[in-house]
Amino acid sequence: MSDFEGLVAAVTGGASGIGLATAELLAARGATVAVLDLKPDEVPEGLTGFRCDVSSAAEVTSAIDAVVERFGRLDIVVNNAGIGAQGDVTANDDDEWHRVLDVNVVGMVRVARAALPHLKKSPSAAIVNTCSIAAWSGLPARALYSASKGAVHALTLAMAADHVPDGVRVNCVMPGTADTPWVGRLLDKADDPVAERAALEARQPMGRLVSAGEVANSIVYLASPLSASTTGTALAVDGGMYGLRLRPKN
Repeated sequence: MSDFEGLVAAVTGGASGIGLATAELLAARGATVAVLDLKPDEVPEGLTGFRCDVSSAAEVTSAIDAVVERFGRLDIVVNNAGIGAQGDVTANDDDEWHRVLDVNVVGMVRVARAALPHLKKSPSAAIVNTCSIAAWSGLPARALYSASKGAVHALTLAMAADHVPDGVRVNCVMPGTADTPWVGRLLDKADDPVAERAALEARQPMGRLVSAGEVANSIVYLASPLSASTTGTALAVDGGMYGLRLRPKN
């Protein structure tokens, strides 16, 4: 399938996990893909890496400008870069709250702000933000992370409303707990990693973690020109966690 033929996509945080799966799928579907990441040298063959720290306005602007200079256009932005946080509302100090919100929320703002002048020139412009089930479901020990992703959800809707006249579609995906390197590191720190993984799997009605590839498929669906009437949508990829209320097993 080549619905992205001739289009240029930029994926932040695209050197691993969901971002890498998304970048590789976009390339397989015909896009020219720029990976904006702290570790551009780790980008595999077939993708082009650009150094980008989304907490730096200067680095974001420089990276977006470099992508357009290299490829001549920019059609799709996947705002995927983000960091995690654990604990209840008392667990993190002000500096950590500011750091996580700066990366997870303002980082997306910086990327969108730099990309929009170029996206407005595209007939197939789309922004897809990686949000989380934590934006609309109360999860224990995720106060700061949830607050950041709740802001991403609201930001997505506001951006979608603002940029309909510009022909720029804006959507987000809401993954459940995904089998990514970040979740793997959390499990490694647990007192009983096997039991913790089993608990996370059981929390999702389908009984397993979401794969990075499954989230990537949803991102690419929202980014595709074939989804030209879809904007302002939050797409759950969570094994049924948000919408289903199953009866307990006997």
